[in-house]
Amino acid sequence: MQLKKKHVGIGTVNISDTARKNVLKVLASNRLSPGKYTEKLEINLASLHDRKFAIFCNSGTSALHVALGVLKEKFNWRDGDEVIVPAVTFVATSNVVIHNNLKPVFVDVESDFYGINPDLIESRISTRTRAIMPVHLFGQSADMKPIMKMAKKYNLKVLEDSAEAMFVKYNGKPVGSSGDIACFSTYATHLITTGVGGFSMTNDPELAVMMKSYFNHGRDRIYLTIDDDDSVSPKKLFEIIPRRFSFVHIGHSFRLTEIEAALGLAQLDVWEKIISHRQANAQYLTKGLAKYSYYIQTPKIRKNSEHGFMLYPILIINQKIDREKLINFLEQNGVETRYLMPLINQPVYKKMFGDIENNYPVAKAINRNGFIVGCHQDLTESDLDYVIDKFSKFFKKYA
Repeated sequence: MQLKKKHVGIGTVNISDTARKNVLKVLASNRLSPGKYTEKLEINLASLHDRKFAIFCNSGTSALHVALGVLKEKFNWRDGDEVIVPAVTFVATSNVVIHNNLKPVFVDVESDFYGINPDLIESRISTRTRAIMPVHLFGQSADMKPIMKMAKKYNLKVLEDSAEAMFVKYNGKPVGSSGDIACFSTYATHLITTGVGGFSMTNDPELAVMMKSYFNHGRDRIYLTIDDDDSVSPKKLFEIIPRRFSFVHIGHSFRLTEIEAALGLAQLDVWEKIISHRQANAQYLTKGLAKYSYYIQTPKIRKNSEHGFMLYPILIINQKIDREKLINFLEQNGVETRYLMPLINQPVYKKMFGDIENNYPVAKAINRNGFIVGCHQDLTESDLDYVIDKFSKFFKKYA
């Protein structure tokens, strides 16, 4: 009988007893549209990230899409205005810029932390630049202090893509608490998961209302949930009834249900354990792989910053090592991998912007030599030893 091959994945999902009970309560209530679970989840996540408002939606990508849309509308940006984005990030970051008829302007990233390089931003600012979109990759904040300083100098908005980072701090502040808007993801492989889902967070009440409207087809703010006409005075009800089907923005259907909120709310009971286990697993991997520092660069943590380790990024730094051979060896042995967020070398981007990779040397090196493995909370010490052993066997054979 053939033995089942060991599998070490990059992500995990935990459906706890609390989550199951929450979902059953939602089903028993006969209500799937956003309600008390959604409201409680939004309030708690906003508080954890030092924000006044959080709005739940169907993905981190939708959150980014709408955030840019409301900034464009509120501040009268024009089609073709520019948004600065890092040259290494998940493709959704810059896709939403294009979907809003804006132009992504790429900036190379740091060679150690992989965030947008603040020292290179100013040279990419033009008279049409309207915003900076720093991305908090793999669970660690971008270097926000100089970014915010640059934004203030040039009167630019800051939209934080925090899809891969939650709960951790940068210079004592929660990740995602610096910009005008921050967007998070609760997709299946992320730090907490609702299957699909995302959040937009802000301290600006006007932006919060606009984003909620955009998520709900662009509805009039007077009726954004089915509870908005409950327990109101006859005078107020008379005002609401004709505006239930009043649409004031070109919006989207980006809503979620109480079921996803019920799943997410249960995970807020254990988020500290999730992060601490990921951090411990990452530390274990780093220690175990330290003997191969001649070949690979393991994750570095920014000074005065925390890392949530949604993923564990690795960069090959020795030309003797062929990335494709290494990741294929790992995959053949059940260790799941992904490339390290390639963007500017993707076929559709080469078609749109040309072969620009040589203009971004750090991104180019990452595109050719970077990859990720998992360090999620469900990996055991045995799993991590297995991963380390596979690296060891590869380097003994090929290095």
